[in-house]
Amino acid sequence: MSLKARGIFVTGTDTGVGKTVISLGVMRLLQGAGLKVAGMKPVATGAFWQDGRLVNEDALSLQANASIRLDYNQVNPFVFELPVSPHIAAKKAGREIDFQRILQVYEELAGSADYVVVEGVGGWEVPLNERQRVADLVGVLDLPVLLVVGLRLGCLNHALLTQSAIENAGANCLGWIANQIEPDFLLSIENIETLDHSLDWPLLAVVPFNSEKEFVARDIFPTVVKDKILHALYS
Repeated sequence: MSLKARGIFVTGTDTGVGKTVISLGVMRLLQGAGLKVAGMKPVATGAFWQDGRLVNEDALSLQANASIRLDYNQVNPFVFELPVSPHIAAKKAGREIDFQRILQVYEELAGSADYVVVEGVGGWEVPLNERQRVADLVGVLDLPVLLVVGLRLGCLNHALLTQSAIENAGANCLGWIANQIEPDFLLSIENIETLDHSLDWPLLAVVPFNSEKEFVARDIFPTVVKDKILHALYS
């Protein structure tokens, strides 16, 4: 495959909006289309020790659901124990998040898979070191973006601000997914309609609330939108 032709960067309006669930769903969808898929989470904070090394739960899920066997450090080259902003976690650990190292790992994955799903950390403007943010990493990887909007109070403001930031960065957003992360979010339909009218990108799917999402990622997208999502991923 061409290193730039088949990859997507999954970002969100905030932390905790379901980027991993959506990333796993995208991976399953692509695998269902017959593609060999790798998952990557370049930077993760909030980790625990397993077999003598730090690992992150989201990155482990991406590793376990890949079509090919991957070492953990290929999926998650920069992992930090503290559940704080990456640039702070890295500083406390005495490390610096190196974009060239991330690019090198991404290219390795791109050379062995048909499609690479890259999950971001936090939101679009999260600092990764003293000079660069998530937005800058997307520029280095040169990937189109998929935006996950977590449906909760404040999502309209977060989504519109994220749109402005993505556009200002010159990134190409293929579309957005509404993820119902709260079971009792008031007037969710009206919020989705507001965003569908306000955002410049197409709404690709609405994922209903399901406390078991992590375990049914292959089924999170309704059948009627699967072709729509696949078309966007290949645009």
